[in-house]
Amino acid sequence: MTSLKTFDLTTDGGAAWTVRAVEGPAPDGLIGRAIAATVPGEVHTDLLAAGEIPDPFDGDNEAKLHWIGRTRWSYTSSFSWVADGNDRQELVAEGLDTVATVTLNGQELGRTANQHRSYRFDVTGVLVAGDNELTIEFEGPVTAAEAEREKRGSWPHTNLHPYNELRKMASNFGWDWGPDVATAGIWRPIRIESWSGVRISSVRPLAGADGVLRTFVELDWADGAADATVAVEVGGTQESATVKPGTETVELVNTVPAVELWWPRGYGEQPLYDVTVTVNEDDWHSRVGFRDITVNVAPDNDGTPFVLSVNGKPVYVRGANWIPDNAFVTQLNASMYRTSIQDAVDAGMNLLRVWGGGIYESELFYDVCDELGILVWQDFLFACAAYSEDEPLWSEVEAEAREAVTRLSRHASLAVWNGNNENIWGYVEWGWRVPLAGRPWGAGYYLDLLPRVVAELDPRTPYSAGSPYSFDQFIHPNDDRHGTMHIWDVWNQVDYTTYRKYRPRFVSEFGFQGPPAWSTLTSVVHDVPLDPYGSQMLVHQKAFEGNLKLERGLGEHLPMWKDINDWHWTTQLNQARAVAYGIEHFRSLFPLNTGAVVWQLNDNWPVVSWAAVDGHGIRKPLWYALKRVYADRLLTVQPREEGLVVAAHNDTDSPWTTEVTVTRRSTLQAGDLAQETFAIQIAPRSAVVNDLPESVAVAAKPAEEYLEVRAGDGETAYWYFVEDTALQLAGDAYTATVSATDAGYDVTVTATALAKDLALFPDRLDAAARVDSCLVTLSAGETHTFHVTGASAPEQVGVPVLRSVNDLLN
Repeated sequence: MTSLKTFDLTTDGGAAWTVRAVEGPAPDGLIGRAIAATVPGEVHTDLLAAGEIPDPFDGDNEAKLHWIGRTRWSYTSSFSWVADGNDRQELVAEGLDTVATVTLNGQELGRTANQHRSYRFDVTGVLVAGDNELTIEFEGPVTAAEAEREKRGSWPHTNLHPYNELRKMASNFGWDWGPDVATAGIWRPIRIESWSGVRISSVRPLAGADGVLRTFVELDWADGAADATVAVEVGGTQESATVKPGTETVELVNTVPAVELWWPRGYGEQPLYDVTVTVNEDDWHSRVGFRDITVNVAPDNDGTPFVLSVNGKPVYVRGANWIPDNAFVTQLNASMYRTSIQDAVDAGMNLLRVWGGGIYESELFYDVCDELGILVWQDFLFACAAYSEDEPLWSEVEAEAREAVTRLSRHASLAVWNGNNENIWGYVEWGWRVPLAGRPWGAGYYLDLLPRVVAELDPRTPYSAGSPYSFDQFIHPNDDRHGTMHIWDVWNQVDYTTYRKYRPRFVSEFGFQGPPAWSTLTSVVHDVPLDPYGSQMLVHQKAFEGNLKLERGLGEHLPMWKDINDWHWTTQLNQARAVAYGIEHFRSLFPLNTGAVVWQLNDNWPVVSWAAVDGHGIRKPLWYALKRVYADRLLTVQPREEGLVVAAHNDTDSPWTTEVTVTRRSTLQAGDLAQETFAIQIAPRSAVVNDLPESVAVAAKPAEEYLEVRAGDGETAYWYFVEDTALQLAGDAYTATVSATDAGYDVTVTATALAKDLALFPDRLDAAARVDSCLVTLSAGETHTFHVTGASAPEQVGVPVLRSVNDLLN
């Protein structure tokens, strides 16, 4: 019989913990002093809660707190345990961050060196009935990484610290969008399990589109155990088997009749089936979705495609890269995950890529993706660095990978396992080969170990060796003709119009920076006067020459700002324009191009970055641009060698038949200069391109004219013959009125001439305010109402709350 009992050692479970600095550059009076701690948690958040440090995100506090990452920390809990008659007791730590020594009642249980896996320690005979003391001592992570570098030698990496020496979240050491807050702590639940007989070690239920659920149950046995019955229930079916003691793995196969398939959003529903696994009295519960996922990378006449298909149907990927949603990941909860993933859904996305410099996310993340139909591209946790393949790192990576694949394989949303972020590209192009001097650098993980683990444990999910990757070792890994591509010359070196020089099969990273919402920025940046190059502003700009690139990136597109308010609006607008420009081009290439994954959806603190949603959860203008260009049906005007065309992409299961009207208008007054109408008929999941006649495609006065392209069912696109810096716009092109509503207030704008890219920023008046729309362009005679929630109505709105391109030019 199984008699599993758990004793919760988390704070919520009633355990009391303290943390103290043991050794290092901690402030006077802190060494040896016990401070109340929260488990799960991190030393930064414990110190903040105790009032020992200021907010790490505020002002220039980040650098003042770097001592934390060089200090050794000890977590201690005293607890009383009552013997329960079971034969075995084990301490189960789901996550220790990172280099730790675990001691119970003065006896060392073991040492850990991997944040990305769990640990199980046998405490039978060490745990006593009555009073016990558990201590977990953590090395300072920066000190530990540097010590490993001294021991093993240096391996090429980006950023300041040698994060690649440890199996720890790389971005915790700082990134070009994130703070350097290398921390330590018990970051996932911890407990004692007491049991006899047999227990469930892990469950790996793999559900296919044929209605077959293959469930692999791994068992752990105590001495003297008897036969056990293993059973699996799903979809009204039950299968069971009786197994002998010592049996390590049991496979049971259930066939669910008339199974309903799981689909990504936009392609069908997301039915999830409850699964229950029992082994005598021990049980396990979860949900699965029945689906098949493939990726086609078979060479074709254009190179190497990257076509992701679900249940045999190709999916055009409209996605974003996902980073940890807070620099202190223990502060996240179910509501926060759902809100952030809903940001992706509301923007029309169908995939999130969990980037390799972060973590294998909480079950909360994947459960919401399962429910909402968001596909998950999961990186293994290697990013922008070379990695030793020597022991003990190799064994740690294998243990970590096996646990991650076992844990996540059940999720219907899991679509791709990816070996690394940019490391193959880095080896080829970033000057690593000289310092490596022939040493292995990680290829053994990406091309051997990880694909073997995936093939063994999750054969239903495709594997890619890296991102970017051309799926041929004799082709440059970042070639737009082959596989997946990262486009980073745009932003770093060249103007965003360079996007049109590429014809990528699939873009898994690209992006452009912009500042966060005004209220978010000014909550942490207190420079007087506020300036793009102020000292605290630059603390919250982590990219190399980031604000200089924002300035350079304006090019001829937008005028140089006159003050900080214009800087904020202009750079936010330019970010949105740049990314939308790229995506419209990519979608116009369909079916050659099969997807785009923008960098990035979210931020992990208040910062100037590539994110569409800032660190306080406010949707930036970029988010609204993404909602437009990631719409199911897209109209876009594109230049081709023969002239202007209207490209229309129908990413739905229904035909798109409509009439399209193209009107050449004056920017300065009402009235049509020329107009053409044509019908489009587009099959489901298809695209068409229509040439525009000269009557509308050629302007008589380019600086005073624009094209409005409008489909009969509402889709709209615009084309301008010159950049905004040369465009003639009226300074009095619109009026605005404010009216109170039950939820907040409305701002209604009426245009008398072209009003380009209207944007309302209610957070400037109240940080709690949110608006439903942004980047709205109105032709003369048109009206738009912005709906604001969470704040009371002002008497009127104007610059800097209500902005447009018009006010930048006048």
